[in-house]
Parts: sequence; C-alpha cells; structure tokens
Amino acid sequence: MLVNCNSCQKKFVVPDSAITVAGRLVQCGSCGTKWTQFPIKEEKATVSKNFISNKIIGSTEIKKIAPKRKKRKISLYTEEYLQKKHGINIKDPQELSVKKRVKANFGFYSYLITLIIFLITVFGVLNLSKEVIVSKYPTTESYIYYFYETINILRITFTELLNYFFN
Repeated sequence: MLVNCNSCQKKFVVPDSAITVAGRLVQCGSCGTKWTQFPIKEEKATVSKNFISNKIIGSTEIKKIAPKRKKRKISLYTEEYLQKKHGINIKDPQELSVKKRVKANFGFYSYLITLIIFLITVFGVLNLSKEVIVSKYPTTESYIYYFYETINILRITFTELLNYFFN
C-alpha cells in the first residue's frame, strides 16, 4: 500500500497486512507527523491493473515518475527555526566559537606525564617510609627491598640504553 504524508507529501510503501480495518497509527520518517492510516481500497485496484497491463505489454518499459520535492522555505540552522522548532536560543554564534577555542584539551601526553609524576611520588613516599613499614610489618622487608632492587635494575637498564643511543 502507498501511504502519503499529509504534511510534507512524502510517499511510503507499507505492506497491506500492516494496516488493519481498524486503522493504525503511523509516523512520517521525514517530518515526524503522526496520523491514523486506514486501508485504501482504490489503490489495490490500480496496482492490480498496472500489474496486468505490465504483463500484457511485456517488452515496453514504464518509467517511474519521482515526486518533486518541495524546497524548504527556511533553513534548518537559522536562529528562528531552532527557536521555533527546538526552543534553542542562540545569542551570539561568534561567542560560541571563541569558547570552543579557549577550551584546553587534556590529551594522551598530559595523562602520561601526570601518571609518571604520580608514580614517582608514590615510589618516593614508599622509599621514605620503608623503614617504618618494615618495623611495623617485618614480613614485608624482603618484598620492599626486592621491589626497590627491581626498580634500580630497570633504571640502570634505561640509563645504559640512553647512553648507547645518544653517545
């Protein structure tokens, strides 16, 4: 069945079984208008006549005529349209673009530097308080010293790599 929108005149193809005798609430995908659609009996007769005439004609082709679209009278991005349709009030478009430029991004490298500073701080605090931790919890002594020995080995490895590549 061919359904026409009453507001924007757009046409939609809907299966005949989708619309019952009691009618069905449909919505236009283009403009959003809702209405109750009842089955149309005239359309079935024209569709069947066109189908029969197509079979009889055979080799001749029937050109489909596309409906002409109406041009919009108002642009979708003007202040008046946004205020009327969506309730959005734009005071100064140039002011918005300035605010966007001022906004600072906290990108990948900023996060990386923050993480490195955080880890250095945590390792420093742990290094300063390792005697206090060992005195309160003697079983952690081997773990803490092993941890700092591993960090020292990594530091020496990176230092040697940097010396190798830059000298």
